[in-house]
Amino acid sequence: MEIYLVGGAVRDKQLGLPVKEHDWVVVGATPEEMLSLGYTPIGKDFPVFLHPETKDEYALARTERKTGPGYTGFETCADPTITLEQDLLRRDLTINAMAETADGELIDPYRGSEDLANGVLRHVSPAFPEDPVRILRVARFAARFAHMGFHVAHTTNTLMRAMVESGEIDHLVAERVWAELDKALHTKTPERFFKVLLGCNALARLFPEMEIADSGGNNGHGNMEIELPVLKHAVRSSDKTVIRFAALVCDIDNSNGAGLDNRAFTNLCERHRIPNAFRELAGMALQHRKRVHRLAESTAAETLDLLNALDAFRREERFSDFLSVCEAEARSTDAALQDYAPATRLRQARQIALGVKVDTSGLSGKAIGEEIRKARIGAIEKGLAAVTAQ
Repeated sequence: MEIYLVGGAVRDKQLGLPVKEHDWVVVGATPEEMLSLGYTPIGKDFPVFLHPETKDEYALARTERKTGPGYTGFETCADPTITLEQDLLRRDLTINAMAETADGELIDPYRGSEDLANGVLRHVSPAFPEDPVRILRVARFAARFAHMGFHVAHTTNTLMRAMVESGEIDHLVAERVWAELDKALHTKTPERFFKVLLGCNALARLFPEMEIADSGGNNGHGNMEIELPVLKHAVRSSDKTVIRFAALVCDIDNSNGAGLDNRAFTNLCERHRIPNAFRELAGMALQHRKRVHRLAESTAAETLDLLNALDAFRREERFSDFLSVCEAEARSTDAALQDYAPATRLRQARQIALGVKVDTSGLSGKAIGEEIRKARIGAIEKGLAAVTAQ
């Protein structure tokens, strides 16, 4: 039995990046031997085990044979005669197909370290097109390493385009698309994720709402220009992916002359099973952000109505996230913007309204709400006027 560190841990060590997870490949072992050593089985489609102490994942070396469409259409063989090189050959990119021995010796049969040095995302073998998830993974790695100068190899992009043309991409399931998009939104340059998808013609299939953002000619390398200024500014101001997704939706809305209507937004969210928290904030941004931009023109009553529409009195964190999206959009159109006054003004209005005390004795039903509303409008009008006068 031989055990090797593989995948992202080896790649990130080579790049001098922090290693967050350790994955291992076991060569020359059987499931029975792993169980006898105290490992816990967790794999459904192939033998994967958790280490009894570290809880790291240990997978038996395996090969795969394509048997059907999509990323689940594979027959796996984890025979103990399978070599490390055979196991590494089934991986997506050369930079992910390296291994390391217990002594720290690098095993690199497919020249992944060379591609790391040259900033190239290149497929390992001609079997790359068998798994449509690899299109998303390449786009995500392009986003993660764009600031380090990485690009997709022309030959790999050609295979990705062929996967789109053959319809293999249509077998992606919503959960996998969202999982990769979520990871891409965590990166420093998430816009690169969409540029790579556009470059291999996958964008129109996965995110047809974004096709309108194309502003250049395709050179076959995924370098078409997509302008996502709100997303870029959201990345600079926040690492929360829920804010970044809402900013992305604003970019899609802005790039369409007719805007992103409710039906198109609903289709986008349902197609990729967007989590509720992401969907809620993005929907709020679509519906209400322009009202915030024009807040200086709003009456006290309109300001209170906006706060109520945002559920600002009960959902303070989401309210704050919403204002972050609004500010990102404002900065995307005004590079010299210092302070985003509407956000400050709306926060002040919320605090003023929260501080209002109303005597509702003798009132009931709707009358209570009407009295509170009247008092809050008066307080907001007076309070904001005093702030403005200062």
